[in-house]
Amino acid sequence: MKKLLSTQRSETPHWVGDGFPVRTIFSYNDLGREISPFLLMDYAGPTEFPPSRHIRGVGEHPHRGFETVTIVYEGEVEHRDSSGGGGLIGPGDVQWMTAASGLVHEEKHGAEFAKKGGQFEMVQLWVNLPAKDKMTKPKYQGLRNAQIPQVTLDGDAGTLRVIAGEFQGAKGPAATFTPIELWDVRAKKDRDLKLSLPEGHTVSVFVLSGEIETLDGRKLSDAEIGVFERESTELAFKATQDTKLLILAGKPLGEPVVGYGPFVMNSMMEIRQAFDDFNAGRMGQLGEIEGSES
Repeated sequence: MKKLLSTQRSETPHWVGDGFPVRTIFSYNDLGREISPFLLMDYAGPTEFPPSRHIRGVGEHPHRGFETVTIVYEGEVEHRDSSGGGGLIGPGDVQWMTAASGLVHEEKHGAEFAKKGGQFEMVQLWVNLPAKDKMTKPKYQGLRNAQIPQVTLDGDAGTLRVIAGEFQGAKGPAATFTPIELWDVRAKKDRDLKLSLPEGHTVSVFVLSGEIETLDGRKLSDAEIGVFERESTELAFKATQDTKLLILAGKPLGEPVVGYGPFVMNSMMEIRQAFDDFNAGRMGQLGEIEGSES
């Protein structure tokens, strides 16, 4: 069985724009090597937003060298980017945006959600790209809840949605550049879970709400991530409460990670080139947006 190596949480929320009150659970500056190919996780919410005629969010900004993965649990997120990608995602949906060679994008609350208000909760991940793929063409995958297969866990222990990778024959709809397992799990109280993962993959478990306990008695609870060893193929734990969690696993890249702001490359020379390309407009631009009343 895989052993829990370390845990981490963030108690210091910050705003991204005016629409996303997030806690950065990890970044490539702390757990990047242990969680490769994952670079960063921001957890937004749960937060109650009042009704508003102003559509909150974050405005136009660039990315290069990686992918952003946005999982919506409550609320709505609307995206558009300079490569032509975009769409509206709601509860259960996932946006998988490949920035790759570079684009600019914006993320806002959905207009209907802004109008009505309500609970908002999402996770955004940054997923690294191999050096050979960092300058490929950007693309956008809008993955609807209905496209994401759901598996009932053994012993009626809960359910598992396969966003990426494969679980018990169910294949996730996300197209990835390297082998990745991204599983959205609902675990029932007092049930034991045992999950198989590929040998050598990094494995971490993020608890959004609830609590789990490992075989050696260590616990993970609300807004906390645990990093497990790469050895063995079996991940086992018990849910001590009804628990909502996300499992991140993947084949580590084993390449240099050099990041600065919105760019993650393999060298500082590539970072400087990214800034030059953005400033010269080579990552594209978004058109003007009609103003909204506040």
